[in-house]
Amino acid sequence: MSMSTPFRIRTAVFPVAGLGTRFLPASKVVPKEMLPVVDMPLIQYAANEAVEAGCTTLVFVVNRYKHAIADYFDTAYELEHRLELKGKDDLLATVRSTLPEGVRCVFVTQSEAMGLGHAVLCARPVVGNEPFAVLLPDDLIWNRERGALAQMVEVAERERSSVIAVQDVPREKTGSYGIVSLADESARDGDVLRMSAIVEKPAPERAPSTLAVVGRYVLSGAVFDLLERTAPGAGNEIQLTDAIEALIEADSPVHAYRFKGTRYDCGNKLGLVQATLRYALDDPDLAAPTLAHLRTLLAERGHG
Repeated sequence: MSMSTPFRIRTAVFPVAGLGTRFLPASKVVPKEMLPVVDMPLIQYAANEAVEAGCTTLVFVVNRYKHAIADYFDTAYELEHRLELKGKDDLLATVRSTLPEGVRCVFVTQSEAMGLGHAVLCARPVVGNEPFAVLLPDDLIWNRERGALAQMVEVAERERSSVIAVQDVPREKTGSYGIVSLADESARDGDVLRMSAIVEKPAPERAPSTLAVVGRYVLSGAVFDLLERTAPGAGNEIQLTDAIEALIEADSPVHAYRFKGTRYDCGNKLGLVQATLRYALDDPDLAAPTLAHLRTLLAERGHG
């Protein structure tokens, strides 16, 4: 990309082909991305975040069994007709507002489960060679400010670089994350940090930092060529972190960004429960009764 070409992010990719085994038996029929947090599924929160960041094309990388996500974003003619006949205009508006006008959905099938890098590569025919975003709906990022992706897009367009969302984690947890190494250690306390490397799930004693990658990426289109050349690693999977490492080695700037907001790992049961409580306490209709119920539960356990 030449210096005169704008670094604009118009497309968001959602890798949603996973089986969600941590939520069995529910995920036998309901994709984990369709699990609700209060009254919206996880995929809706991620889509809203992408739209807020300026994305107008949403690419969902699915497996051949996941029809529920496509059905969710499709028009529900019979449901809308019934709501209209019953005069339930508020509910009708809610059903019709999953995506605003001018935003299109594209569904791409990942034929084999070959990892996050392969899922992203499946979106190449839609994305082309433009910069794009990747959102993992499992990582729900609650915010009172702008969404995390909108923050990252601002940094990416200003720095003309790829941007990876990171958060500080306890050193003993580094083996669960991709961990970034910084080009300038003296800048460690900043929010926008130039990366020199990324290491997948290092042991605590080998981790170059405690800055862990979470499920938001803004990537240069150059990453697709690197993914094409990335050899499958453990479990025969193509790792996105390997391609990001190759971007850095090719002297393409990649920045880590400490986003504003709270990340909930909704890929596990506890994270989904915690996120539900957070959003319930933010809902004007639910806040007081939810808080009262929590107090009752705490009192029952001798903590009231």
